[in-house]
Amino acid sequence: MNKIRTGDQKLVQELNRSIILNVIREKGPISRSEIAKHYGISATTVASAIQELIRDGFVCEMGEGASNGGRKPIMLKLASDRLYLIGVSVSNSSIDIARMDLEAKISRKQSRPVQALYGEELVAAVLSEIERFLQGCPDTGQCLGISIIIPGVIDKDLGIVYFNSKLKLEQINLKAIIESRFNIKTWLENDLNATVLAQKKFGPYGKVQNLIYVSISEGVGAGIFFHDILLRGGNGGAGELGHTIIDRNGIRCECGSSGCLENYISWPAVYSRIIASATRGRKTAIMDLAEGDIARVTPEMFNQAVKMQDPLAVDLTDEISGYLGHGLVNLINLFNPEILILGGQIGSSNPRLLENVQKYVSSHALPILRDLKICPSTLGEEANLLAAASIILEDIFHFSLAN
Repeated sequence: MNKIRTGDQKLVQELNRSIILNVIREKGPISRSEIAKHYGISATTVASAIQELIRDGFVCEMGEGASNGGRKPIMLKLASDRLYLIGVSVSNSSIDIARMDLEAKISRKQSRPVQALYGEELVAAVLSEIERFLQGCPDTGQCLGISIIIPGVIDKDLGIVYFNSKLKLEQINLKAIIESRFNIKTWLENDLNATVLAQKKFGPYGKVQNLIYVSISEGVGAGIFFHDILLRGGNGGAGELGHTIIDRNGIRCECGSSGCLENYISWPAVYSRIIASATRGRKTAIMDLAEGDIARVTPEMFNQAVKMQDPLAVDLTDEISGYLGHGLVNLINLFNPEILILGGQIGSSNPRLLENVQKYVSSHALPILRDLKICPSTLGEEANLLAAASIILEDIFHFSLAN
């Protein structure tokens, strides 16, 4: 358990450095005197912190600014391209890796499908992909670290994947494995915790204190900000929405329980219904989009068929809307969010699903809690890599009183 630090000189120095770095990131170009004047920090403290930040590669000088009567000030900005990070996203379907700067801009990336890779084989594949990627990064001295996001119950501080039923991962000290193999500082976080953080950092929700992000994809889960605190839970298992039970006599789940929500609304659940309907001979635009090959059907094709008003796709959307609405009402009644974001392969590009869920919530949530916005994700196709980057960037730019 983290200990709260008490005041000392080093603590104050770290706090000032963090404040100054954030000011330069948000307000730059900005001069030393502006920082000191507007943020109540002594000129000596600002000068010392800036010297350290330039030395460490976070900040650079960019020439003279306008004079207010005296000497022209030297302007400072974030040296976003001098250092970089490696973002790694491991999902049930792929391993995605990118080199990114301090503003999370991608300069290079690679991806590998991971169908039928589980447990130790998956860990070996992750190591192999990182090693292959690092071969194209000769300047590893400028690398801030490797940030890995993965679904499941994750202990961020210890760097352990405690449990992931789909990927068959249990008690894997992934952080230690990566650091031992590559000698590069590594961060590990649950994918949806990272994604809801990215929604706050890179989306329009920075000032929203009570925010929930729900992903409907290969699995189902939630990332939760409550009073501006990211909820992780005692073992890192907060937000496992997909394993909340909606039918105690329902479908058996890989987690060992029965009736879990994700078995009714995840992409595998939707895909199995498409297969069953196609096998029975029901005509659908989904098969036309897949050129008659059921193995080629993707979530994108399903969402496109919904927009085309394909009867099967519409029926399936309406069916999963009820289950999803049920799960979301439970979340809303528990946490009273201001904003609820739908993302993932199924959740982010299906306006009918969004509309259905909004209606369900308006009818079933507690009346006083219904006044919230339900929105699609705004992070685009690189949401997973932005999420990975947000973990390192949060650690760099956000001062913490916890050791």
